[in-house]
Amino acid sequence: MLHAASSSPTTQQGHPKAPAPNRPRPDAPGGKRRDAFFDNAKFLAIVLVAVGHSWEPLRDGSRTVETLYTIVYAFHMPAFIIISGYFSRSFDASPGRLRRLITGVAVPYIVFETAYPLFKRFVAGDPDMEISLLDPWYLTWFLAALFIWRLTTPVWKVVRHPLPVALGIAMLASVSPEIGDDLDLQRVLQFLPFFVLGLTLRAEHFQWVRRRSVRIMSVPVVAAALVMGWWAAPRMTGSWFYHRDAAQELGAPWWTGPVMVLALFGCSLVLTACFFAWVPGRTMWFTALGAGTLCGYLLHGFLVKAGEYQGWFEPAWLHKPLGEIFVTLAAAAVVTLLCTPPVRRIFRCVMEPELKWAFRRDAAEEARERQRPKAGTKADVRP
Repeated sequence: MLHAASSSPTTQQGHPKAPAPNRPRPDAPGGKRRDAFFDNAKFLAIVLVAVGHSWEPLRDGSRTVETLYTIVYAFHMPAFIIISGYFSRSFDASPGRLRRLITGVAVPYIVFETAYPLFKRFVAGDPDMEISLLDPWYLTWFLAALFIWRLTTPVWKVVRHPLPVALGIAMLASVSPEIGDDLDLQRVLQFLPFFVLGLTLRAEHFQWVRRRSVRIMSVPVVAAALVMGWWAAPRMTGSWFYHRDAAQELGAPWWTGPVMVLALFGCSLVLTACFFAWVPGRTMWFTALGAGTLCGYLLHGFLVKAGEYQGWFEPAWLHKPLGEIFVTLAAAAVVTLLCTPPVRRIFRCVMEPELKWAFRRDAAEEARERQRPKAGTKADVRP
């Protein structure tokens, strides 16, 4: 899909002053500077995604795992989606950005929407597993959703009250089972408010939520969430947090759909704020891995699914506390490895392909190239 400061100085009016943003890291290709906070947040969120998936086979019979699973699923994808929306603010449907949307989102979707069913055919021995680009399977729904959300960004920029409109759309989707499964539109529409919220946020909002006072307040909030999760674990289905079904499909009265959309949006937003409050803003040992979260996201699913197909989660000791801790640490370690630069380089051909042959040259880009001085001229001489 989602800065630690030691003190909170005050302004002359006595109000808390947001900490100054940390100096961005000049480690991105092309000279772009990256903010350590967002890379840290993306990496920690992808670790929670992988851990959550590894908990799925352990949920039955473990109220503790079910509780933690519920809490994590309440905010890890919303956090990712909010960050995705925040970094989509500059999307204007220009040729260059459309090319990057195709190569960075559409192409990986096509590749992995094909690869996962093929993987199930061969590893699980299911030759009837269909390949359908219209029915996202497992992890690929996020890429389909991100493609649609980003295309609609110019619309949200001109709407007067984008977040209430997005919430209204999500509420309507929650009572519309006839939407069907094509492109996982239920998830696209029910998660839409988080993306739109990200579009409306500014840097100072993230600075505000990372104040020391907010970090302190987040402790009792998370504690209360754990208590509520423990109570709800045997009483509530976790399917509400997937946002992939209408209320009627979950066996609930139609009117519970809009109510749950609003309730879960509020709960997810509070927990996401707590998560952001505790994300470090300085450069950490894992900060650089935040640039490789797409690899970690798309690749770790093969190992989780292989474990399900091959019975890796069946030993009884894995369903005991020490086994659950082992699975958690193993999932975190694996997804960390998958975010490393060597893995990114190996899979760059499908994660970040250039595909220059597939696109027309941008007229503006050609004009800029014609204006550049040719090699050997006086302007090209280096001291």
